Amino acid sequence: MDTFDNFSKYKIFLSVAENGSISKSANQLFISQPAISIAIKKLEDNLNTTLFIRKSKGVELTESGRILYDSVKRAFNILSDTENSLRFPESTGQLRIASSNVLCKYFLIPYLKAFIYSYPNTDVSITCTSSAGACAMLNECSIDLALAAKPENIGDANYYSLGKIEYIFVCTPSYFVRLNCRNDEIFEYGNIMLLNKDNISRRHINAYYARNNIYPSHILEANEMDVLIEFAKMGIGISCVVKQFVMSELTSGILTEIKLSNPILPREIGFLYNRLKPFNDNIRKFINTGINSLDDVTGCI
Repeated sequence: MDTFDNFSKYKIFLSVAENGSISKSANQLFISQPAISIAIKKLEDNLNTTLFIRKSKGVELTESGRILYDSVKRAFNILSDTENSLRFPESTGQLRIASSNVLCKYFLIPYLKAFIYSYPNTDVSITCTSSAGACAMLNECSIDLALAAKPENIGDANYYSLGKIEYIFVCTPSYFVRLNCRNDEIFEYGNIMLLNKDNISRRHINAYYARNNIYPSHILEANEMDVLIEFAKMGIGISCVVKQFVMSELTSGILTEIKLSNPILPREIGFLYNRLKPFNDNIRKFINTGINSLDDVTGCI
């Protein structure tokens, strides 16, 4: 197949993979369903592999198809970025960032303010997702920079550490007095408030429970850490939060930290970016511009 023919087939492949349906892709690309099927069959023959499993309600990628999808998605994203940089040479490029909501508020925004002030003509886009979601987007090159908890395996990505965040249990002083128990007994007597089970931070806390044979009796769940902080300040329970995010409440005495015999292990957070060529210099500019912008947040890291 020639290069143009390959490009067309990969575009069709990408559409079918993302829609999970030949009919939906046909509508999206304004191509007949038989033409879609022929293009996929030719691509499979050319690669000597099966890319899709046909099911009653659509199609699903095989393992070979998933591997190809990752590469094709990455290639199309790079091509799109290059086209934009050539089409709009008067701009200083773009920077696409993904971060969890809580890291965005407390860590990313100070960087963002400093960067936009220094480089106002750069097109910046922010996606709020989970740390795992940010890393997945980075892997497929749909973003340039991910702010996330450091994954166990960073693969081929570069990593710039912002330090470690510390998880603690907090409540109002009056709530702890009412419990009338020792610090390590809060899980038995207190109303423990945690992020929901799908959150990576919650998984970190669950692992802590498992290591220490802790079985909380009463658990209240929330989607956002800001909600947990507010619940704790209302005096309705004990919240597990990032210490750096409640320093003002701890200093003022609104909240008190419950010191445990076995503290929760801290987690490292930072920026991840791919080693792609040519390198998007806005990544370096963003990190360097914001280095001094996190003093208030990271002073205790």
